[in-house]
Amino acid sequence: MVNLFLSEPNWNDIGDSDSAKGRISLLSKLESVIQSFLMSGGRSEARLWLCNTVAGISSVTCRHQCELFIDLLRSKPVKYSLASQLLEMTFDKRPQKVGFLISKKSHVLKKFFGGHPTRISEWFSNFSVSGDGMEHGKGARALSQFAFVNRDICWEELEWKGKHGQSPAVVATKPHYFLDLDVQRTVENFLENVPEFWSSSEFAESLKDGEILFIDRNFFLDYFIDLMYKENSRDVWEVITEFLMEESFSYLCQHLLITLEERDFCKFLEQLRGYLHRRMEHKDFSNSSFMFEIILSKCSDFGSFDQILLLDATLTKKRELRRLLCDEGGEEAEAETKDIVSQICAIPDHDNSLAAVIKGCFKLKTVEAFKWLVLQSWVFYYRFLGGCRTVESWESLFLKNGITFRRSNTYALLNDDGLSEESGSDFGHGVSKETKHKKKSRKKRRKLGRDNRYENEFLDFDTTKDTFALQSDSGSLLLSTDGYSTSWSIVDLPEHLSQHCLSKWMRWILANWVE
Repeated sequence: MVNLFLSEPNWNDIGDSDSAKGRISLLSKLESVIQSFLMSGGRSEARLWLCNTVAGISSVTCRHQCELFIDLLRSKPVKYSLASQLLEMTFDKRPQKVGFLISKKSHVLKKFFGGHPTRISEWFSNFSVSGDGMEHGKGARALSQFAFVNRDICWEELEWKGKHGQSPAVVATKPHYFLDLDVQRTVENFLENVPEFWSSSEFAESLKDGEILFIDRNFFLDYFIDLMYKENSRDVWEVITEFLMEESFSYLCQHLLITLEERDFCKFLEQLRGYLHRRMEHKDFSNSSFMFEIILSKCSDFGSFDQILLLDATLTKKRELRRLLCDEGGEEAEAETKDIVSQICAIPDHDNSLAAVIKGCFKLKTVEAFKWLVLQSWVFYYRFLGGCRTVESWESLFLKNGITFRRSNTYALLNDDGLSEESGSDFGHGVSKETKHKKKSRKKRRKLGRDNRYENEFLDFDTTKDTFALQSDSGSLLLSTDGYSTSWSIVDLPEHLSQHCLSKWMRWILANWVE
């Protein structure tokens, strides 16, 4: 039975041991297996996991998140992918802000429409069938209003589809005549002969809501990137700054970090570290993003990007990593992982090797201090998946490690009479009322052909796809690990318990570090 090492020892009694070095050696082998797999077949997935983990950090202020991304945008070499993605987001969520900037430089759109009949048609051809000028589309309304107001300089530039043109007086009384306007030729005339239109208030007004952006986003992306980096437009940077201040840190990270090169991602994390709160009182160590935040904030050196990917995968994405390893890692990687995990769990309890490893971390202030413990918690997670298949096997593990428990009322089990039996509430040793029926229940399960592993043999387990599923229908448990606040099914217990172990060890390390 596995010792989870949940009781803090007297650290003065813990010394170096050969078994501790052996544990580190095995964990190092496991690291190599996972690292090799992640770097070959799962790197893009691991990057996405890291983006989501960073997005879950909750202690970054609006001002600091703005500074983080502005510094990235202004760094060399120019981050065109980041700028383009940020502008796309701004177009989608703040089109009016961007449209207002375009309206201030409406004359630039001569280039946008020149030689592009499709763009001309999309923006200027939407005249109202009813003839109501207010119902015209934005471009059509701008064209008609300007033509009436400035008819002395531009009316002759209007091209009509009929045999003869229309006078201003006739069109004023019958606005639907604009449906006969040859929009293509008219706009081309305006491009060549009526420069006043492109800087007019009528045309500028049509642009203010930003609808023009969606005719050709790529044109405007290039245009605004030039404004940012070639002209250093104060107006554009103000809009971007405002956007970065108003959006959530989570939203920004999920959409922007994926665009970064790895060296820029590392710089981002290094700068982020300076903005994180270092106090951990009243924080939920069961939250993996918070645990990653603590590690990031406490470590003066968090290593290479590969090491960060590995740390995040084993810390925050245990299930996903396990599934990816099963699906795409191949039989060889799976067999090697299983063998290493078995060797680690076979290390005798009495030599305190895990305690020695933790004590060794007291001297470090790098990600190395946490890496071994995160890997060890993943070892437990992997072992639980294969070794604990029934409520009884979990109860045996809890009793071994001093974790009190009770069966949840939500999943009352049946006694031999076929009647529902209320779950126990004895906390002294965590033994529920159902325990006295264990022998009879076992017989009944044998008749049903169920797996009969109650006192779990942890060194004989199978994690192949055929037996990966746990018996989630056999009940749920309330544990002292979270104050009996959550009813845990045995599908979720591996992740919860391995995380609980890690949170204990992390607290011990942090308590023994001198700030």
